[in-house]
Order: sequence, then structure tokens, then C-alpha cells
Amino acid sequence: MNYADLFRATLPELALELAALLVLVVDLGFLRKAALNLRVAVAALLGVLGCAAALWVLPFQGHGFVTPGTGELLLSAGGSAAVAQVGILLLTALTLLLLADATFTKHVGEFVSVVLMAAAGALLVAAAQDLLVIFIGLELLSLGLYILTAFAKRSGASAEAAIKYYLFGGMSAAFLLFGFSYLYGIAGSTNLYHIVLAVNGLQGMHTAPLLFVALVMVAAGLGFKVAAVPFHLWAPDAYEGAPAPAAAFIASVSKVAGFALLISIGTAALHVYGSFQEIFRIEPQSHTLVAREYAGFGVPWSLLLLILAVASMTVGNLAALAQISVRRLLAYSAMAHGGYTLLALGFFSYSPMSARAILYYVLTYGLTTVGAFGVVGVVEKATGSDRLDAFAGLSRRNPLLSAVLLVLFLSLAGIPPLVGFWAKFNLFAAILRVYATGAGLGLVVLAIAMSAVSLYYYLQVLKRAFVMPAVDETPIALHPVTMAVLLLTTLGVVVLGCFPELLQGWIAGFYPGM
Repeated sequence: MNYADLFRATLPELALELAALLVLVVDLGFLRKAALNLRVAVAALLGVLGCAAALWVLPFQGHGFVTPGTGELLLSAGGSAAVAQVGILLLTALTLLLLADATFTKHVGEFVSVVLMAAAGALLVAAAQDLLVIFIGLELLSLGLYILTAFAKRSGASAEAAIKYYLFGGMSAAFLLFGFSYLYGIAGSTNLYHIVLAVNGLQGMHTAPLLFVALVMVAAGLGFKVAAVPFHLWAPDAYEGAPAPAAAFIASVSKVAGFALLISIGTAALHVYGSFQEIFRIEPQSHTLVAREYAGFGVPWSLLLLILAVASMTVGNLAALAQISVRRLLAYSAMAHGGYTLLALGFFSYSPMSARAILYYVLTYGLTTVGAFGVVGVVEKATGSDRLDAFAGLSRRNPLLSAVLLVLFLSLAGIPPLVGFWAKFNLFAAILRVYATGAGLGLVVLAIAMSAVSLYYYLQVLKRAFVMPAVDETPIALHPVTMAVLLLTTLGVVVLGCFPELLQGWIAGFYPGM
């Protein structure tokens, strides 16, 4: 084992772990008796600096890490991994800044350290190309999320959410590991590329019940990580009970890592199936791209993802209509957005252009969600509730906060020219570029219809903020750092919506061959 290369490939994770250790040393060793606001400021600042250091060393990873002797890729660098890792670090930094006026815990050093270590797990997941590394990264991320959910020790809802999250997470980990063991038994390897290669190289293996069982178990385990229906039961409670910064982290960073992993699986399949020209043919009469027929890993895996996508889009949007808690509304909304992304992943084996659209979607959704939970956290602190009625008269209590809420929720609904519109447009266009008829067209129409449904429950929140009178006219004060984070996320949503090529071009730079 070449540990120097392994050390180089994991420099960003190392930077976050050192920052986590530094936060603990400073907070517990030097600031134990200091005022809480000072401890929060120092811990958050050190955490943000740790994220900045990880961003700085990201280009020095080289080409990833290949196991000596076998030549199997364990950790990738560049492509979707690099894009997702940059997004994870930026979203982690924004989440830490939301701690500026936090009062839910006195253990701020421990909270920031757990966030940084969970982010290190997310970086591993985004770059992993091996089943064992995937599992280790997912568990490092998941254990951090369980702890963050339970960090509001004075809240019974936080404890209840954490235990539900932990129990569901343990079960999903068992399913995932069992599915991985079946894949290893089929392929004789834990490397993603070699697994897909072995499955497609065995005659008749695409119909083997053992493969179907393995894929269903893996889909169940990964579906839990991205809160796909029917593996979503933990999400509403976790979003509702977790402290606002922790909920923002769960809703953004963990989603980026999970979908980056699913992109890695799709990319491995594309490498096995061949180049773009070998996967597609040009229809002479219509001059459109048509996917060639093939069997093996891709067909059952795509079918599973499409089933999860339809269930998530439908259940997420319809269940959100009945919510009176904005946090739970955002949880069901997250399921719906995950469904749109899973829809593109289901066709990813046919369309390599989907990778850019998926990354664009999850990054912009993560940015918007961090801002949304920032607003919810401020309102909840001022009113003691996250119910819809708590937002009544928000435009008169704090016009700036209500304006931020307006932009972010309209973006989540996909209203142009905000970035949420372009995210959905790119996602659906990537599907229709290859499948403009039949199942592709039908599923895109369903997704658009569900997006129209989502507009109703987002407008229910905005209606209370701008139309309904306030029960309490007392102005809501904003911490300067919280205000800066909310303005930054809102500015990002507006600018990236008006100039979508800024982010699209940056992502495309990591895919020179597509």
C-alpha cells in the first residue's frame, strides 16, 4: 500500500479532521469559561477556515487513489467527485455560519467538530469507487447526522427524531451491506467498475434472482440516504426535531454526497457500456439520439431508480400539502426534489449529459435549502414555533427576511428566472434529449405536474408572510452574520438564475469528454 498516495488523495478530509481537532482544543482548552457568543463565533470561524483549507488542498489530490497491484480505483478525483466535494465544503461553511446566534446548545465546540467530521465522511462518499470505502464514508456521515439531530438536548422532539433516525439508519445500513455482499459474491470484487463489468460479462446474469435481490437491497440502503419514498419515514421527524443548522446540513450536504455516489454508480456503468458513440445511435429520419438496447446491470438498476423517483415525486408533493409545520413541509419537499433527481438518474445509463444536470440540481437545491432553514430558524427563535401561523405578517415584522423567503421558496417551486427553474429545465431536458417519447416523456410530464402541485404549498407559506396579518407586530431582529448568510444564498439563487451558464460552465469544465 502506497500510503503517501493515499494521504495525498485524502488531503481535504484530513484538513477537516485537523480543523475538528483544533476546534475542540480551542473551545474546551481555552474558552471553556468564556461567554457563549464568543465560543460560538470562534468555533464557527475555525470550522469555516477548515472548510477553506480543504478547498485549497482539493486540487492537490492528483488523480485519485489506485490500489497497488490490483489497479482498482478506490477514490476518484475530478469529474462529479470534484464538483460534489466543492459543493459539500461550501454548504458546510454556510451551515456553520448559521450558528452565529444559536442558543440550542452550550457544547458548540463538539457541534462544530461533529459537523466537520460528518463533512469529511461526505467527501469520502462523493469520491468513493469501492464498496468498502462507500460504506465507511456513509457510516461516518450518518453517525454524525444522528448526533447532530439530537444536539438540542432540552428538546424532546430532537431526542425523538434522533432515535428514529438512528433506528432507521441502522436498518438501512444492514440492507446496504447485505446487498454489497451479494454484489461481491457475484463479481468477486468490491470495485464499482469491476462489479458492473462482471455482471454484464456473465451470460444470463442480468436475469439472475440474486442480482435483483442485491440491487433491491442497495437501492433500499441508498434510498434511505436520500430520503426516497418508501424509505423516507425518518425525514419529517429529523427535519422537524433537529436544530436548524443541523437540519440545513442534513438537507443539503448529505443530499449532495448521496447523489454524487449515485452518479458514480451510473458513470461506472457508462464506462462498461462503452463510449458515448457506442451507447447511442442517430436516428436518420428525425436526427435525434436513440439509446441502443443492452442488458445487464443498467436495466434493473434504472428501473428501480425510476420506481423510487415516481413514488418520491408523488408522495412528497401530495403529503406536503397537508403539513402545518414548515420544517415538515420542507422535508416532504426534499423527497419530491429527490424524486426529480432520481428520475434523471434512472435515465443516466442512457444519457451521460444527465451528470451535469444532476450536479447542477443538487448544488443549487442545497444552496436554496440552507437559506430556507436559515429563515425558519430565525422565525422559530422569535416565535417559538415553525408552524405556518408563525410566519403570519412576516413582511411587516422584517421585510428583508420575508423578501429572502419569497426568493428562496419561489426558486424551490421552479419559478423563472430563479435558479430552481433552470435546475429543473436542465434535468428534464437531459431526459428528453434521448427519450422524447414514451416513458421518458410521460415521466417528465408527471414531474412537471408535481412541480405545479408544489407551488401551492410554497405559496401557503408566502401567503402568511405577505397577506395575513401578524398576531404580534414586534420586529424580528437578525444577527449580522445570519443576515449575511441569507443575503448570500439569496444573491446566489438570483444571480445563478439570471446567468445559469456561470455554474453550468464551471461544472462542464470537469467533463471535457461529454
